Amino acid sequence: MKMNQPNASPVAAPLTAPITAFAEWRDYFALLKPRVMTLVVFTAACAMIAAPGSIHPVLGFTAILCIAVAAGAAGALNQWYEADIDALMKRTANRPLPAGRINPGEALNFAIALAVGSVAIIGVALNWAAAFWLAVSILFYVIVYTVWLKRRTPQNIVIGGAAGAFPVIVGWAAVTGDTALLPWLLFAIIFLWTPPHFWALALFMEADYSKAGVPMLPVTHGMANTRRQILAYSVLLVPVSIAPAVLGLTGWIYGGSAIALGLVFLAMALRVSRSQTQRAADMIAEKQLFKFSLVYLAALFGALVVDRLVFA
Repeated sequence: MKMNQPNASPVAAPLTAPITAFAEWRDYFALLKPRVMTLVVFTAACAMIAAPGSIHPVLGFTAILCIAVAAGAAGALNQWYEADIDALMKRTANRPLPAGRINPGEALNFAIALAVGSVAIIGVALNWAAAFWLAVSILFYVIVYTVWLKRRTPQNIVIGGAAGAFPVIVGWAAVTGDTALLPWLLFAIIFLWTPPHFWALALFMEADYSKAGVPMLPVTHGMANTRRQILAYSVLLVPVSIAPAVLGLTGWIYGGSAIALGLVFLAMALRVSRSQTQRAADMIAEKQLFKFSLVYLAALFGALVVDRLVFA
């Protein structure tokens, strides 16, 4: 299935709604994509706990706050750039920018201030290795995923998934000042988890993405191909998630949890891959996989923390 390529201009298109009222604090908070931020902060915090050594609670809180603010800044820059396509999608049309509740210039300045401030503070308060990886995570999400990939290729979420994986590197580096094998395995887990997680959402939001001209995989290659890709990435995800235990970097609590959670994830991905239509039953399976994928990642990283506390 083919589609016309959307406009890939590096400058966001004008908003469809005029500015109608003063923004409330809730609108600025919504710019930060708080739901996305929550999972990013959680995985980064788990990586901090799993890292060898210790960190003063005040510095630990500072690191988490900087990671949260940086993730919010990246989300706000993403919304500033994508206000035109957000206005076309039912799921995003009521966001502050397409709805006309925030001026684009104010949103851009707000996002840049948060991004620069979070990187500078974590560098001064903790170390510049953490600051470097935090800056990389912001730039990757904004420039590589949002500007370069999202409107150009169905591989957008595959490559762009690295943006959501960098915070675990930041969390680890905040404690140790460097990186090691375990945080990069955690990075790989999130990287491989992102496509099945996001494509499960894209399957039942395909009409929205098609209307907005975003080349998500269900739009460009169809439902059946997307379901097969979900299964393929899920098959890759499970052994990588078990690798930390196999390599002796974690204990049996994490290893057992990774196996159990992985088997459930695979079973749900297999169920989605066998769907042939877009009937109500198929959409239920896709939504269930999407919701479970959130539980999966949270439970996996939670098991990592428990394992670290037990076997430290």
